[in-house]
Amino acid sequence: MLESRVRGMGLAQYASDFFVREPMNRFVSGVVLAVSLTGCGVSTQQEVEMGSQYAQQINQQLPIVQDVELNRYVNVIGDSIARLTSRTDLTEANSWRFFIVDSREVNAFAVPGGFIYVNRGLIERTQRMDQLAGVLGHEIGHVVRRHSIKQMQQQQGANIGVTLACVLTSVCNSQVGQAAIQVGGGAIFARFSRQDEAEADAEGVTNTVRAGISPNGIPEMFKILIAERQSNPSAVAAMFATHPLEEDRIVATEELIAQYNPAIIRSLPTDSRNYQTFKQRIRMLPPSPTPRSR
Repeated sequence: MLESRVRGMGLAQYASDFFVREPMNRFVSGVVLAVSLTGCGVSTQQEVEMGSQYAQQINQQLPIVQDVELNRYVNVIGDSIARLTSRTDLTEANSWRFFIVDSREVNAFAVPGGFIYVNRGLIERTQRMDQLAGVLGHEIGHVVRRHSIKQMQQQQGANIGVTLACVLTSVCNSQVGQAAIQVGGGAIFARFSRQDEAEADAEGVTNTVRAGISPNGIPEMFKILIAERQSNPSAVAAMFATHPLEEDRIVATEELIAQYNPAIIRSLPTDSRNYQTFKQRIRMLPPSPTPRSR
């Protein structure tokens, strides 16, 4: 017992195409009220409801792995990290959810409200449990820092209220509503800034240590991805499209880890038999589906 988009295109392009292809069925009568949400920000409830709607649509479009044991394991690891973050509001809302995308490409991404996706191709590149934990910790960090929400606010300004109305009520049929949904989806899957990545890396280090997992998997996974970029760049193109990664992030995370007592870091587990069983079960899945042509 284990522990209790298809990506033929980049995420930003996928988001743009997806949200245009999926029109909402009805129009909200309270758009003016929704626009006023900008003045008071996006509440936790709104963030979770918005993320839930996006996740439902994503799950209809991407080949999500349905294996119960695999899903249970990735949620156990993810939740062990997420529940110890500063986002106690999301933990209390029981919002954190973790999904495996059956795609051979290397990628991971987060949706507001605590919905985290990791590609099978990325899991297959990991060698140890702490490396996957580091990836999940990084994506959790984006949610903790609300990076996608901030991008939506920056890109849309007052139109974020329209996007919230469309997503939370599943209603937009109008041209304005469609435009807001498209911009909102693009913001969720937009390229993160170097500052965003540094913040998510720091959250990943802090929260893997809190969860009792070695943070060394974070810089080690960076090294694996950079090596893959040199040998097989197309396999990691989607990952690098939204997550800029250079060698200085390896140095930065190693410096963060060096601030901890070395004895404590050495005491934290890097791998487990259960993780290797998880990896073996991943390998036993049928081949990932071929990406759909556009």
